[in-house]
Amino acid sequence: MEKDIKNEEMNEEIVQEEQKTAAEEQTEAADTTKEKEAPKELTPEERIAELEKQVEDLKNQQLYKVAEFDNFRKRVMQEKADLIKNGGAKVITTLLPIIDDLERAQQNMDKYEDVNAVKEGLNLIIDKFFKLLAQEGLKKMDVVGQQFDSDLHEAIAMVPGQPDDQKGKVMDCMTPGYTLNDKVIRYAKVAVAE
Repeated sequence: MEKDIKNEEMNEEIVQEEQKTAAEEQTEAADTTKEKEAPKELTPEERIAELEKQVEDLKNQQLYKVAEFDNFRKRVMQEKADLIKNGGAKVITTLLPIIDDLERAQQNMDKYEDVNAVKEGLNLIIDKFFKLLAQEGLKKMDVVGQQFDSDLHEAIAMVPGQPDDQKGKVMDCMTPGYTLNDKVIRYAKVAVAE
Protein backbone atom coordinates (compact mmCIF):
# COMPACT_ATOMS: atom_id res chain seq x y z
CA MET A 1 0.00 0.00 0.00
CA GLU A 2 2.86 2.27 0.80
CA LYS A 3 4.17 1.57 -2.68
CA ASP A 4 0.88 2.66 -4.21
CA ILE A 5 0.95 5.93 -2.27
CA LYS A 6 4.51 6.60 -3.39
CA ASN A 7 3.55 5.84 -7.00
CA GLU A 8 0.60 8.20 -6.77
CA GLU A 9 2.78 10.94 -5.31
CA MET A 10 5.31 10.40 -8.09
CA ASN A 11 2.60 10.47 -10.71
CA GLU A 12 1.23 13.72 -9.27
CA GLU A 13 4.70 15.27 -9.31
CA ILE A 14 5.21 14.19 -12.95
CA VAL A 15 1.82 15.61 -13.96
CA GLN A 16 2.57 18.89 -12.15
CA GLU A 17 5.97 19.15 -13.85
CA GLU A 18 4.43 18.44 -17.26
CA GLN A 19 1.80 21.14 -16.66
CA LYS A 20 4.52 23.54 -15.53
CA THR A 21 6.62 22.73 -18.64
CA ALA A 22 3.60 23.19 -20.92
CA ALA A 23 2.81 26.55 -19.31
CA GLU A 24 6.43 27.68 -19.74
CA GLU A 25 6.38 26.62 -23.44
CA GLN A 26 3.16 28.59 -24.01
CA THR A 27 4.72 31.65 -22.40
CA GLU A 28 7.85 31.32 -24.56
CA ALA A 29 5.72 30.89 -27.70
CA ALA A 30 3.69 33.96 -26.79
CA ASP A 31 6.92 35.95 -26.25
CA THR A 32 8.28 34.78 -29.63
CA THR A 33 5.02 35.74 -31.35
CA LYS A 34 5.13 39.16 -29.73
CA GLU A 35 8.69 39.60 -30.97
CA LYS A 36 7.62 38.65 -34.49
CA GLU A 37 4.52 40.83 -34.40
CA ALA A 38 6.24 43.88 -33.04
CA PRO A 39 9.23 44.57 -35.30
CA LYS A 40 12.18 46.28 -33.82
CA GLU A 41 11.95 50.04 -34.14
CA LEU A 42 14.52 51.29 -36.63
CA THR A 43 16.16 54.62 -36.44
CA PRO A 44 15.58 56.91 -39.45
CA GLU A 45 19.17 56.34 -40.59
CA GLU A 46 18.75 52.55 -40.43
CA ARG A 47 15.45 52.78 -42.30
CA ILE A 48 17.05 54.95 -45.01
CA ALA A 49 19.96 52.52 -45.33
CA GLU A 50 17.53 49.60 -45.62
CA LEU A 51 15.47 51.36 -48.30
CA GLU A 52 18.61 52.35 -50.23
CA LYS A 53 19.69 48.70 -50.20
CA GLN A 54 16.27 47.66 -51.55
CA VAL A 55 16.52 50.31 -54.30
CA GLU A 56 20.00 49.07 -55.24
CA ASP A 57 18.76 45.47 -55.39
CA LEU A 58 15.86 46.49 -57.64
CA LYS A 59 18.21 48.43 -59.93
CA ASN A 60 20.46 45.38 -60.24
CA GLN A 61 17.46 43.17 -61.03
CA GLN A 62 16.29 45.60 -63.69
CA LEU A 63 19.74 45.78 -65.30
CA TYR A 64 19.90 41.99 -65.35
CA LYS A 65 16.48 41.75 -67.02
CA VAL A 66 17.37 44.42 -69.60
CA ALA A 67 20.63 42.62 -70.44
CA GLU A 68 18.82 39.28 -70.65
CA PHE A 69 16.19 40.72 -73.02
CA ASP A 70 18.87 42.39 -75.16
CA ASN A 71 20.70 39.06 -75.51
CA PHE A 72 17.40 37.35 -76.42
CA ARG A 73 16.65 40.01 -79.05
CA LYS A 74 20.13 39.66 -80.60
CA ARG A 75 19.83 35.87 -80.67
CA VAL A 76 16.43 36.02 -82.40
CA MET A 77 17.73 38.53 -84.96
CA GLN A 78 20.72 36.27 -85.72
CA GLU A 79 18.47 33.23 -86.13
CA LYS A 80 16.17 35.19 -88.42
CA ALA A 81 19.13 36.38 -90.53
CA ASP A 82 20.39 32.78 -90.79
CA LEU A 83 16.95 31.60 -91.92
CA ILE A 84 16.77 34.29 -94.58
CA LYS A 85 20.30 33.57 -95.77
CA ASN A 86 19.95 29.78 -95.87
CA GLY A 87 16.19 29.40 -96.26
CA GLY A 88 16.43 28.64 -99.97
CA ALA A 89 18.90 25.80 -99.39
CA LYS A 90 16.12 23.25 -98.86
CA VAL A 91 14.30 24.20 -102.06
CA ILE A 92 17.51 24.29 -104.08
CA THR A 93 18.52 20.88 -102.73
CA THR A 94 15.18 19.43 -103.82
CA LEU A 95 15.60 20.99 -107.29
CA LEU A 96 19.04 19.48 -107.91
CA PRO A 97 17.67 16.13 -109.26
CA ILE A 98 15.55 18.08 -111.76
CA ILE A 99 18.61 20.03 -112.88
CA ASP A 100 20.50 16.75 -113.30
CA ASP A 101 17.67 15.36 -115.46
CA LEU A 102 17.62 18.49 -117.62
CA GLU A 103 21.39 18.36 -118.14
CA ARG A 104 21.19 14.68 -119.16
CA ALA A 105 18.38 15.49 -121.59
CA GLN A 106 20.39 18.35 -123.06
CA GLN A 107 23.48 16.13 -123.52
CA ASN A 108 21.48 13.38 -125.21
CA MET A 109 19.23 15.61 -127.32
CA ASP A 110 21.54 15.48 -130.33
CA LYS A 111 21.76 11.68 -130.19
CA TYR A 112 18.01 11.18 -130.65
CA GLU A 113 16.50 11.54 -134.06
CA ASP A 114 13.02 10.74 -132.76
CA VAL A 115 11.46 14.05 -131.65
CA ASN A 116 8.66 12.22 -129.83
CA ALA A 117 11.18 10.52 -127.51
CA VAL A 118 12.69 13.91 -126.65
CA LYS A 119 9.21 15.36 -126.00
CA GLU A 120 8.31 12.41 -123.80
CA GLY A 121 11.52 12.79 -121.77
CA LEU A 122 10.96 16.51 -121.36
CA ASN A 123 7.34 15.96 -120.27
CA LEU A 124 8.55 13.45 -117.64
CA ILE A 125 11.02 15.99 -116.28
CA ILE A 126 8.34 18.72 -116.16
CA ASP A 127 5.91 16.36 -114.37
CA LYS A 128 8.62 15.46 -111.86
CA PHE A 129 9.33 19.16 -111.34
CA PHE A 130 5.69 20.04 -110.63
CA LYS A 131 5.27 17.07 -108.28
CA LEU A 132 8.29 18.23 -106.32
CA LEU A 133 6.91 21.78 -106.10
CA ALA A 134 3.51 20.42 -105.03
CA GLN A 135 5.21 18.56 -102.18
CA GLU A 136 6.62 21.93 -101.05
CA GLY A 137 3.07 23.41 -101.01
CA LEU A 138 2.97 25.08 -104.46
CA LYS A 139 -0.33 24.90 -106.33
CA LYS A 140 -1.22 26.22 -109.77
CA MET A 141 -4.47 28.18 -109.85
CA ASP A 142 -7.26 26.90 -112.08
CA VAL A 143 -8.93 30.16 -113.09
CA VAL A 144 -10.66 29.81 -116.47
CA GLY A 145 -14.44 29.91 -116.06
CA GLN A 146 -14.32 31.21 -112.50
CA GLN A 147 -15.64 34.54 -111.27
CA PHE A 148 -12.98 37.28 -111.36
CA ASP A 149 -11.44 37.82 -107.90
CA SER A 150 -8.97 40.68 -107.47
CA ASP A 151 -7.38 38.79 -104.54
CA LEU A 152 -6.34 36.01 -106.94
CA HIS A 153 -6.38 37.48 -110.43
CA GLU A 154 -4.91 40.42 -112.31
CA ALA A 155 -7.09 41.54 -115.22
CA ILE A 156 -4.96 42.54 -118.19
CA ALA A 157 -7.70 42.41 -120.83
CA MET A 158 -11.46 42.74 -121.12
CA VAL A 159 -13.37 40.59 -123.61
CA PRO A 160 -16.47 42.45 -124.90
CA GLY A 161 -19.66 40.97 -126.33
CA GLN A 162 -20.01 37.97 -124.01
CA PRO A 163 -23.35 36.50 -122.86
CA ASP A 164 -24.78 37.77 -119.56
CA ASP A 165 -24.01 34.52 -117.73
CA GLN A 166 -20.29 34.92 -118.59
CA LYS A 167 -19.90 38.56 -117.49
CA GLY A 168 -17.32 39.01 -114.79
CA LYS A 169 -15.86 35.55 -115.37
CA VAL A 170 -12.33 34.69 -116.44
CA MET A 171 -12.27 33.83 -120.15
CA ASP A 172 -8.57 33.16 -120.66
CA CYS A 173 -5.39 32.93 -118.60
CA MET A 174 -2.27 34.49 -120.11
CA THR A 175 0.05 33.76 -117.16
CA PRO A 176 -0.87 31.17 -114.55
CA GLY A 177 -1.06 32.14 -110.90
CA TYR A 178 0.40 30.16 -108.01
CA THR A 179 -0.23 29.76 -104.31
CA LEU A 180 2.29 28.54 -101.77
CA ASN A 181 0.63 27.01 -98.71
CA ASP A 182 -2.63 28.82 -99.60
CA LYS A 183 -0.92 32.22 -99.91
CA VAL A 184 -0.84 33.84 -103.35
CA ILE A 185 2.73 34.23 -104.54
CA ARG A 186 1.86 35.17 -108.13
CA TYR A 187 -1.45 36.51 -109.40
CA ALA A 188 -2.93 34.93 -112.51
CA LYS A 189 -2.96 37.37 -115.45
CA VAL A 190 -6.36 36.91 -117.05
CA ALA A 191 -8.84 38.19 -119.62
CA VAL A 192 -12.26 38.91 -118.13
CA ALA A 193 -15.64 38.94 -119.92
CA GLU A 194 -17.42 42.31 -120.15
